[in-house]
Amino acid sequence: MSQVMERAAVIDTTPDVPLVRVEGVTLQYKTPEHLVTATYRVSFDIHKQDRLVLLGPSGCGKSTLLKAIAGFLHPVEGRITLKDKVIDGPGPDRMMVFQEFDQLLPWKTVAANVAYPMLINGVGRDEAMARARDALAKVNLTKFIDAYPHMLSGGMKQRVAIARAMAMKPDVLLMDEPYAALDALTRRKMQEELLHLWNDVGFTLVFVTHSIEEAVVVGSRVVVLSPHPGQVRAELNCHDLDFTQRDSVEFGRLTARISHMLFDSQTIAH
Repeated sequence: MSQVMERAAVIDTTPDVPLVRVEGVTLQYKTPEHLVTATYRVSFDIHKQDRLVLLGPSGCGKSTLLKAIAGFLHPVEGRITLKDKVIDGPGPDRMMVFQEFDQLLPWKTVAANVAYPMLINGVGRDEAMARARDALAKVNLTKFIDAYPHMLSGGMKQRVAIARAMAMKPDVLLMDEPYAALDALTRRKMQEELLHLWNDVGFTLVFVTHSIEEAVVVGSRVVVLSPHPGQVRAELNCHDLDFTQRDSVEFGRLTARISHMLFDSQTIAH
């Protein structure tokens, strides 16, 4: 299958060396019936403090790419590097927040859930608890430090998961459609809270979504993937967009442009 690839808008031109490089990455996985090629020779860079969004239709390999950056999967072609070192497995320098709400340990308190990854990675208990309290304060959950997961709403559980990841002080925070199961109002609030947290902390984020609006709101850069197997359809710079102005002409034009890209690529694929 041939696809016409496009480079759109102005790509990130910061002179620093990329924190993460995805170079010509092809990813495959087996099903009982056959071998599936999820992505084909995908390349992009992630710079420090980027908010890079992987956007595309279901089955384009965006979550598979995220798992490869996390070290859970290995490319059959190409390579992924972090600080110029090939990623060969999971590590505390890359923390992942999943879509599922029930990713917390139900028998541990909120604070203990956040502290747990630090404790098993050699951080002392006092420091781990102090970092857990600080992270929970940043996501506005100080009042729930001693609560248990079953006492929290879905959105609150996701905020705990984000706090747990941030408390590890990773080089890269990976988020796999973390708000997909939330209602529209909560999802919008969580998007804005994430951006406020980024403004406060300045972490590097890789975020997967199939929502065009969410991609433009959350991302400083958006990598648009074509349908299966995923290839880079476009890279868009959203640095200058104000996420609070969702009704602006510029916001509407960009979301419409991305929609046309995805529609055209799906038409080509079929």
